[in-house]
Amino acid sequence: MIGRLYTVVIDCPDPDELAGFYEKLLSLSRQADSGDFVVLENEAGTPVVAFQRVADFRPPRWTDAARPPQMHLDVMVANLDTAEAQVLALGARLLDGSDKPIGYRVYEDPVGHPFCLITPEGA
Repeated sequence: MIGRLYTVVIDCPDPDELAGFYEKLLSLSRQADSGDFVVLENEAGTPVVAFQRVADFRPPRWTDAARPPQMHLDVMVANLDTAEAQVLALGARLLDGSDKPIGYRVYEDPVGHPFCLITPEGA
């Protein structure tokens, strides 16, 4: 083993705002917040995801080779329709062509990072 994953860091224009979205989406809590860098932790107190302020942030565009997503998160849910209503209320947006009845759907977070809601059928 070379190492272990410590955390995923996501660039964004406003770490406080985007961290708030992911706190609710993933049931995480804030471990640290310096204004320009916010770390969210799981129930065990382990850092999971962090958000760093980037000047001149350019959001990715789903299926646009000129501004590719580069990475995305898969979030396991029990029911796509229920979870979709919840993430849309948080500020997510369903991406075109992603309205599948089972398996998975692709969304953008409030600043344009793609993420998928998946069910066991889609995993």
